[in-house]
Amino acid sequence: MKVYAISDLHIDFDGNAKWLFNAFDADYAEDVLIVAGDVSDELSRLEQCFTYLARRFKQVLFVPGNHELWVVRDRIPTSIKKFEEICLLAERCGVSMDVCHHTGVSIVPLLSWYDFSFSPPTDKLLGSWMDFYACKWPEHWDLPRVTDFFLAKNMSRLNTKNDFVISFSHFLPSSKLLPHFVPEAFKYIFPVLGSEKLAEQVSILKPDVHVYGHSHIARSIRVDDVDYVNNALGYPKERRLGCNGLYCLYDSDEVSRKMAG
Repeated sequence: MKVYAISDLHIDFDGNAKWLFNAFDADYAEDVLIVAGDVSDELSRLEQCFTYLARRFKQVLFVPGNHELWVVRDRIPTSIKKFEEICLLAERCGVSMDVCHHTGVSIVPLLSWYDFSFSPPTDKLLGSWMDFYACKWPEHWDLPRVTDFFLAKNMSRLNTKNDFVISFSHFLPSSKLLPHFVPEAFKYIFPVLGSEKLAEQVSILKPDVHVYGHSHIARSIRVDDVDYVNNALGYPKERRLGCNGLYCLYDSDEVSRKMAG
């Protein structure tokens, strides 16, 4: 069994949808796939993706990204209601949003949002970031409350133990993961990339590997004794920054060979 990861499929773009629905001709019947958010902001397209992937992998795991919680096109009253519908949709399609255990390895989805704990927002960000228009939260909810709503759902998962533990979120769990090599003109989006509160949860869980998405920059980096992986497909115009396919996080055959050797 292998565990693969990908994020930010954005199949609302025709080129991305074409890539996705032609990318998995190999035999993945014994393998697990982690999808770390931002598939589509439309439930119908999300269902199409879930159904397709669930037929090709032994198990598919998912957490929603910010795009999934946009309510404009699906005309759902609030993003919390949209989240609830996504949970039901995943269950119907055979996709897990809960902790999954396989021999020797556990996979832990961590829900999250951002709360400006990485840095304060600029006027440019507040006036241009699509979430501020496309998401709709219950009355009187500010961003810290949104973040706390999702993080509270992770609490029971933080004591997960196994020989190898993989956790994943859509948002970055630490400002230490901010891609400082990007041009200065793009750094204004840093406040909406993640939350330091999620870093606290990762430090409690102590996974071997943590997968994240959202920044659309494929990279692998070790921070505070955890291997962090971003394997984002991203927008078509960003393809040179994103992934070229699935990223293998864990291979049970390789583990067995190491143990035998």
